[in-house]
Amino acid sequence: MSVVSVLAEAGLTGRGGAAFSTATKVEAAHAHRAALVVNACDGELGAAKDGWVVAHRLPELVAGANRLAAGAPVSYAAHRGSETAQRLHAAGLRVLELPARYVSSEESAIISYAQGGLARPMTKRQPLVRGGRDSEGRRIRPTAVLNAETVWRAAQILANGPDWFRSFGTAEQPGPRLVSVSTPVAYALVVETEAGAALTDLLDLAGGLPDGSPGVLVGGLGGTFVAAADVPGLRWSDASLGRVGARVGPGVAEALDPRECPLAYVQRCLTWAAGESAGQCGPCMFGLPALAADWHALVARGDRTAYGRIRSRVGLLRGRGACRFPDGVAGFAGSALDVFGDHLEQHRAGRCDVAELRYAPETDGRRTGVHVG
Repeated sequence: MSVVSVLAEAGLTGRGGAAFSTATKVEAAHAHRAALVVNACDGELGAAKDGWVVAHRLPELVAGANRLAAGAPVSYAAHRGSETAQRLHAAGLRVLELPARYVSSEESAIISYAQGGLARPMTKRQPLVRGGRDSEGRRIRPTAVLNAETVWRAAQILANGPDWFRSFGTAEQPGPRLVSVSTPVAYALVVETEAGAALTDLLDLAGGLPDGSPGVLVGGLGGTFVAAADVPGLRWSDASLGRVGARVGPGVAEALDPRECPLAYVQRCLTWAAGESAGQCGPCMFGLPALAADWHALVARGDRTAYGRIRSRVGLLRGRGACRFPDGVAGFAGSALDVFGDHLEQHRAGRCDVAELRYAPETDGRRTGVHVG
């Protein structure tokens, strides 16, 4: 059987968030003799699994990339100065060191940077695996981007067979998968699991959902908040998470700290997101800062009119950007409005019952590391 046929039989989908058929993407790459870029950036908030693959499964990753590339050039994308980039360089691989920006790890941003452009998303009219020209008329050579975990899983399938892969997970989402889990006591612990695992079991591996926590963020900055009361009944699959408007996405989950007002947590994320614009479209350049400012007005001053402005901006941002970054942030904010209604009423009344503790994930004192099991 061909590589494409084996991947199709296994049902492997991308582990970077889009969950697109890997077999379909690899088939198109072969048809257009596309170069391959392995994305190991871990660009989402709380993500660490691709760095884990590079740190612990690099020979398998390289073997998988070479099989999937079928003789085409292979390179590896990582954020500039990261441990992942250092490991890739030490292995003698061709490395694309991208600016440590949120949008720089988006597929078209990686391709733009690989071909001499800026590391920012391109407005495109067709899949870049086919090549062609971007909206500015610049010629784009055929290039495929695959997430590092996806490439590692492909290597496992080629070594162990589709039946082995399908012995994990569900019929709709087969195979083992990595998830980066964060709680108030642990940040970005990488756990190996499968679709269908209980969400509480995943959180327990990193310290659990603490009493009084307002909920869990699934999917990072482009993800969805899940109320704490809903967590015990959920499993790590699109079918189960879909009941509360969430999906597996890029494989990150964070239990919120009960000592911090969830609206203050959202405010920190929105403020950071507003500074991550690629600077090429209005929704990012103006819409996100305005959304962050309105959120601040609601949280810090109890501005009663801010809620209506936030609702309006959430609707206006979707579908208007040069990439999906504004869509993801708008969904993130809209989800917070829906899930944290009690806290919203407190702030609209000019008070907050939660003592706010602001911290950055990198410096908040939580233990870090990996756990596989």
